[in-house]
Amino acid sequence: MKILVTGGAGFIGSAVVRLAVSRGHEIVNLDALTYAGCLENVASVADSPLYTFEQVDIRDRAALDAVFARHAPDAVMHLAAESHVDRSIDGPGDFVETNITGTYNMLEAARSYWVGAGKPEAFRFHHISTDEVFGSLGATGMFTEDTPYDPRSPYSASKAASDHLVRAWHETYGLPVVLTNCSNNYGPYHFPEKLVPVVILNALAGKDIPVYGEGLNVRDWLFVEDHADALLLVLEKGTLGRSYNIGGENEARNIDLVRSICAILDVKRPKDGGYADQITYVQDRAGHDLRYAIDPARIRDELGWRPSVTLEQGLERTVQWYLDNEDWWRTLQARDGVGERLGVKG
Repeated sequence: MKILVTGGAGFIGSAVVRLAVSRGHEIVNLDALTYAGCLENVASVADSPLYTFEQVDIRDRAALDAVFARHAPDAVMHLAAESHVDRSIDGPGDFVETNITGTYNMLEAARSYWVGAGKPEAFRFHHISTDEVFGSLGATGMFTEDTPYDPRSPYSASKAASDHLVRAWHETYGLPVVLTNCSNNYGPYHFPEKLVPVVILNALAGKDIPVYGEGLNVRDWLFVEDHADALLLVLEKGTLGRSYNIGGENEARNIDLVRSICAILDVKRPKDGGYADQITYVQDRAGHDLRYAIDPARIRDELGWRPSVTLEQGLERTVQWYLDNEDWWRTLQARDGVGERLGVKG
């Protein structure tokens, strides 16, 4: 297929691009290259005849129409989004403009192209979202595709709104869509503002390792390369109009995750004293959901997908990647917000 991937220079998007090209798909990577976008993420495929890059902002409808006309994709994988909860607390406007208005622009550009092409039966618009739209769980239970939406942050609210738009365009206009909602991703090329890379890089720098509250918040952790595999499977074989929850089947408390990373570093990059001595508890962020957990039964039963990487394996691979790719993350240290405590202006 020729696939238009939005946000393909970001963390999850670049994993999709790399995997799709390796499988012989032709990829058009559309990315605005905001603070979290990095073309180094796709350097391994940049010279492939199957790869094309378009620097376009999804808030620019005319530019989107031109990309569709120029490349005539068989499918769209829409990953471009503002995605950091802490940043959404400090500046919610960017999340409304990109995640809601940007998704509206993508839907309209895709619909215009699809109609103009005679509504090809094979066309797909795959919208990639998050489990955070479902809100917070207690000590038990799991999110299913039928869990009512209950977003708690500007980020999750904007993603919930974009999900609703995608479903509405399917029901109202017949646009052939599939949706996925994933749990927390981690792995190589993760921009150093999220928990896992922050822990690794702060530990290596001898800085405090910040843990919100008491570190008891629970997340289901999904290795990014497993996620990319699942996304391509849903694009190719998912039922139109259907949503699929993609989970890692790897629940862990934040404090336990942090300690696991420290233990891996103790072995791989030993120093006097353990890295866990650098753990520091900081004031919790506003609207911090207690627990997320995904029931992946639908994607397992209908499409035969399960994650292949355990949390222990994935963390070991991720830590090793950061140790081996210092040049990549060093160049990002000066970017806006990296190394700062965000989400405190609210």
